[in-house]
Amino acid sequence: MKRLRAGFERLLEWIVIALMAALFLEVTIGVAFRAAGQSLVWYDEVASILLAWLTYYAAALAALKRAHIGFPGLVRGLEPRFRVPVVVIAEALVIAFFLLLAWVGYRVLEVLATDNLVSLPSVSVAWTQSVIPIGAILYVIAELLNLPQILAEARGRPIAVYESSLAEKLH
Repeated sequence: MKRLRAGFERLLEWIVIALMAALFLEVTIGVAFRAAGQSLVWYDEVASILLAWLTYYAAALAALKRAHIGFPGLVRGLEPRFRVPVVVIAEALVIAFFLLLAWVGYRVLEVLATDNLVSLPSVSVAWTQSVIPIGAILYVIAELLNLPQILAEARGRPIAVYESSLAEKLH
């Protein structure tokens, strides 16, 4: 399980790094062309798509690192008999929400199948919006990979296998 989680984390990190680099290059090129008086017609549309993709993939990475805003003190403050049920309900709600988002996101792709970008008519809007169901599924995977640690902590047996220094700084 540790190797699977570590591999998933590396994959998400590389995707986020690639998206950040692509967004940086695209914005830099767009600004340079605009300063030269030769604005690129596709600059704004592509930048917003890259930012959306970066947001979804980075959210999954943050979930895996348990770096999202959370209330671990709330669970620790509960009586031991209530901790596990509260954690199970909370995790079930989060997973259910992202599964719903993935399903609705997939259904929206069917609606967008015939639409193309305004500035790049050869690019399908469905392809650009595919990040919604993909990102949601990646988030669910991250939550499921964290579930053993979350349950162990709720039972009062913290395991440091999955600790993230970033997550610790945020909690």
